[in-house]
Order: sequence, then C-alpha cells, then structure tokens
Amino acid sequence: MKKTLLTLFVLFPAFGLLGQKITPAKKTILASVEKHRDALIAISDSIWAMAETAFLETGSSDLLADYAEQNGFTVTRGVAGIPTAFTATYGSGQPVISVLGEYDALPGISQKAQPTKAPLEEGAAGHGCGHNLFGTASLASAIAVKEWMEEKKIPGTVKFLGTPAEEKFFGKIWMVREGLWDDVDVNLSWHPGASTEADVQSTLSLVDFIVEFKGQAAHASADPWNGRSASDALELYTTGINYYREHIKPTVRIHYHIQDGGQVVNVVPDYSRIWVRVRDTKRSGLMPVYEQVKKMAQGAAIMANVEYNISLVSGIYEVLVNRAGGEIMQKNLELLGPIPYTEEEEAFARKIQEATGKPMVGMDSAIRPLEETREHPGGGSTDVGDVSWNVPNINLGVTVAPKDTPWHSWAVVACGGMSIGHKGMLQAAKALGMTMVDLFENPALVEKVKAEYRERKGDEVYVPNIPDGPPPLEAARNQ
Repeated sequence: MKKTLLTLFVLFPAFGLLGQKITPAKKTILASVEKHRDALIAISDSIWAMAETAFLETGSSDLLADYAEQNGFTVTRGVAGIPTAFTATYGSGQPVISVLGEYDALPGISQKAQPTKAPLEEGAAGHGCGHNLFGTASLASAIAVKEWMEEKKIPGTVKFLGTPAEEKFFGKIWMVREGLWDDVDVNLSWHPGASTEADVQSTLSLVDFIVEFKGQAAHASADPWNGRSASDALELYTTGINYYREHIKPTVRIHYHIQDGGQVVNVVPDYSRIWVRVRDTKRSGLMPVYEQVKKMAQGAAIMANVEYNISLVSGIYEVLVNRAGGEIMQKNLELLGPIPYTEEEEAFARKIQEATGKPMVGMDSAIRPLEETREHPGGGSTDVGDVSWNVPNINLGVTVAPKDTPWHSWAVVACGGMSIGHKGMLQAAKALGMTMVDLFENPALVEKVKAEYRERKGDEVYVPNIPDGPPPLEAARNQ
C-alpha cells in the first residue's frame, strides 16, 4: 500500500518542493503525459534505434508528425524546403505558444542500452545528445496542452515545430528565414543533460565554412617542380590558425577537420579541403575572428601558389537569455520535484560512471535555485540561438544521464534507450506543458517575457548567416 501511494505521489504530486499547490490545469497536463506514456516511450525508442543524422531523419520525423496528426494537430510537412521539418498546430488566435523538438543523431557512436561500451550496429549513428527524447518530450507537452485547451475551451494557439539537423548544418536557421516563428509570442525549448534546471545561460555563437585549395598535380619524385601543392597550402593554413590562437580572446574557439589532404604519397596533391569552425560567446566577437581566419586562407594560397575558395556552410547566434521565462519554468520544476530513481537505475548510472572514469555518484536530478546568468558561458552551441533572436525563448535542461557523463558519447546513447532517459523525457514534457499553461492563463506573464526579450535584443538586427538558396540537402546525403 505504501509503495502504491508513493507511486501516485510521484506521478501526480499535490504539492511542490516549497508547498506550492498544483492547479487543476497543471494536473490535467500531468495526467495527459501519463496517459500517453507508453506511446511516447515507444516513439522515443524507435527514434533511438533508427538514429538518423542531419536532414536524413525521415523515419524519426514521420513518427512524430504522424503522432501529432493522430492527436488532432494540423501538420504541415517539408517546411522551409527541408523534407524532415514540419509544423503541428492546434487552435487559433493569440497567444501563440510554440515548442520545438529535435530528433537528429550523431554519426559513429552507436550503442546498446547497457552500461558498457558495445555498439548496436558497428559504425552506425547514435543519439549521443538525447534528441530522441528531445523531440518526443516536446511533442508530448504540446499534446497535453492541446487536450487541456480543447477540454476547457482555452483561446489561443499551440504549435510544435519539428526541427532537424541541429548537430550539423543547423536546420532551424532556414526555418527562421522562412518565418516559421513570425506569429509566435513565446517559444519553449529544452535539452537533455546531466542535471535539471531552468536554463538561463547563453551558448556560443559560431560560423562554419569550407576552404578548398586547388593546385597542379605532378609526380612527387620525378618532377615535383611542376607541381603546386594544395596540401602545402592546407598545412600553411592550419599553421597560421594555430599561431593565431595566442592572439585571440580566451572566449574564442577555433576547430578544423581536414577532409581531403591528398590521396597518395607519390603525387603532389592538386586538391585539399578543410572544414573550419569559429566560436565566441557573442556574435559581435566572432565576426572579426572569422574575417581574419578567411584572410589566412588567401595568405596560404599565395605562399603555395595555388587557388582557393571559401564556402559558407552556416552560422548561428548565441542564445538570447530570458530570465523572466526562466523564473516561470523554475516554479514548475519546483512543483514537480526531483526525478526519483530505482536502485537498478542508480546501479546502471554508477556503471556508466565507472566505464567513463567519473566519480561513481549516480544520478543528479536535484532542483536548485535559479542561477545568475553568466556573461561569458562556456560549453557548446545550438541553432536555438537563432530562434531566440526572433522570438522570446524559455529554455529547460532535464537529467537523462548520470552526473558528469561525457556528452556526445556512447554513454548518453545507452541512457537514452532505457528508463533513465524515459524518466527525463516525461519530466521535461510535464515541465514544458505546465509552463505553457502559465503563459496561456496569464497574459501579463507573456508580456513580461516579451518585454525582456525586446530589452535584451536592443537595436540588433538579426541576419541569418547562411548562403542564399536552399538548405544543403545534397551535402547531407553525401556526408
């Protein structure tokens, strides 16, 4: 009997951490997520098993879009010229509250749902960032809100946006350019992590570009003087980048991946290719470094006596933080309380930590106070940043893996295919849904979130940093 009561309290808590009472509307959200629990886990596990990479998420996108249609949403597929992008909309009028979901995987990190390294399929992709959970939870929150709106005749519009290719190419930029958030009052997003928090930290802006060098092939021994080495240019270029590191601010990061440095040892290479990425905490700091690194490519080409070409892939903004939205999310996290774990799940977590050389402390889903926003955050980048410069964005992080788990690794893939990941997914769906309820019920909160957005954005004019024309679908197919 005690176990039954505990289970009911976990699923439908009456009071939060600070004694706040959960309203009837929010109880409806919790009940909806629980009602769909089995279907949500099945969808997430199917996406986890398919593990489709950027712009190729056909099965994953269809699963989510089909489930949205089955639950009464109007679905538009193939938006922004991207076959795997879609919108799912319910209702009409204001406010328009949207939630976005990702579902692309990372190449080469396939893993079984077990705490020791073992690929599900050798060399295949895996969900090392938990996007199988991300897209499913976000859709679950939209469905829960739709069911509440339908039952209570709540005015307004709830909108789910299926957003592909976050890990590479940054699909949301093309969706922003298409105006898919133009009618939205507030957007919500979340991301799987190793802790649970209303996320009020920014990210790093970045730009991706390809440099190609073209020279003249020749026999590397018989007549190298007739050759002009594209590989020499590439080496000179990377040398220049590495010397430049001393003279950039500590917030800047420069990465590169040599994609083609020549094919055989006895030929002077006539072609080389390198993918370069520059990051900084602010786009205003990023752009001068980007321009300088592009100049270096010209210098390397001059020294090697070859031609060069630079092609922009894409570039993203840092996330524009919204603390007013974070405060709303924080209250709902406190209402939900920490995710409870079984001893079997804690043991799984400790084995993951042991296998990755981390302290064996298990899971961490504690609800901490809202953090101060750091001016110069570390960490990664996301195309959610571009969304946040076009509409107020409320962000959430939820525990789906053990404390200190290396991200973008097999360890995250393992957790995303079993109950630890499932619990985080359902918790995220509830927190997002409850926060949307607050926005639909209280127009003053919507205005407060929008006022902060306007203040933080200031006079900045958003310019999408992508080439003219359609998304790079062919490049994705050839990756």
